[in-house]
Amino acid sequence: MKKMIVLILSVIVLLGLMACTLPIKQPAAAAAVVQSNKPRETSPATNPTDIDTLVNDNSAFAFNLYKALKDIDGNLFYSPYSISEALAMTYGGARGDTEKQMADTLQFYLPQAQLHPAFNSLDLQLAQRGQGSKGSDGKGFRLHVVNAIWGQQGFPFLPDYLDLLAQNYGAGLRLLDFVKDAESSRQTINDWVSQQTEEKINNLLPPNSVNDTTRLVLTNAIYFNAAWLSQFNPESTIDGQFHLLTGGDVPAKMMNQTESLGYVNGDDYQAVELPYDGDELSMLILLPQAGHFKDFESALNSQVVNDIIDSIKYQQVAISIPKFKIESGFSLKSTLSTMGMPLAFTDNANFSGMDGRTDLEISDVIHKAYVSVDEAGTEAAAASGVIMALMAMPTPPVQITVDHPFIFLIRDIKTGTILFVGRVTNPGS
Repeated sequence: MKKMIVLILSVIVLLGLMACTLPIKQPAAAAAVVQSNKPRETSPATNPTDIDTLVNDNSAFAFNLYKALKDIDGNLFYSPYSISEALAMTYGGARGDTEKQMADTLQFYLPQAQLHPAFNSLDLQLAQRGQGSKGSDGKGFRLHVVNAIWGQQGFPFLPDYLDLLAQNYGAGLRLLDFVKDAESSRQTINDWVSQQTEEKINNLLPPNSVNDTTRLVLTNAIYFNAAWLSQFNPESTIDGQFHLLTGGDVPAKMMNQTESLGYVNGDDYQAVELPYDGDELSMLILLPQAGHFKDFESALNSQVVNDIIDSIKYQQVAISIPKFKIESGFSLKSTLSTMGMPLAFTDNANFSGMDGRTDLEISDVIHKAYVSVDEAGTEAAAASGVIMALMAMPTPPVQITVDHPFIFLIRDIKTGTILFVGRVTNPGS
């Protein structure tokens, strides 16, 4: 029987100011690290065309995945970027038909020699965001993307594979003993995930998710904390109603402000873009017309989103949006198999680029995510817009009331990278 890879994707976005009162667990013993002697490439050999291609391909996968997940009941939140990057590390060891199926499913159309440096370059660009900007909790802006690889002691991973991980993802191979102590190994990985996500993702690996057949676990963690560029005044938050897809209503705390924002009014939707402090990342809210959510959701793809972004113009917007918090967690094994890469999960998988043999397969892909949105932010930036408006007759602001199901994205403005995708059907659930 083949040894198993467990591919773990840990994702966290924190936009709100919820106080964390979770108890701090005692960390498990640190794992020894086997790492290539080659340092991470800080000036990877790539070009702007490769970056644009990777961003576009990742966006295509993001919305293909949305289509595969949209039938899940209720709210939904995930990080397509984290999923793509963690699977890219796995893809580095794939060969033959396994490699082809993964490329087609994940939209990895750059050759491997260009794909991994492009991911590295994108990570390095994202690491530069938010310098001097504020987080939503009074601390500094944070956007951290980190990787860690956990391997069985004594298992013969190929030096070329370790080089690829070290040079492009900054990840060394941390040695654990799944064979003799799978439970302690699971705790070590979970402790690392919790630490990297400021304790917002705990117990990522459920009991029995790793066992004595496990040989490799790949983890990716994202933590994001940013203040709004323009603050929502808590005194303007009022009790309102959010209209559900089922026709009922639920109470919601509706935040309100009038500000110069990116806005477009399409045939069957409104869209508004809320920038974060530093004006380098933003939340894009897509609000289909009431009664049109399912049709809009079914038609959603990367080209539709790009067209909406290209149509956005800045103007005065009176926005009303609910506070909300979402926690999601699911296995992606069945989803990714159905999307076109079943071979990777079977005894016929070929990950010989990892160990030189065809004795590895993926046993599962686990994803968890968290998002909280409230009024917290920085009081700034709106002043120049108000002053400019005084130069001419003031224009009444457009109104967007986000009181029925909507879709939202968190994206890097400069590169267009979509870091997170979510759907709110009930802000109170």
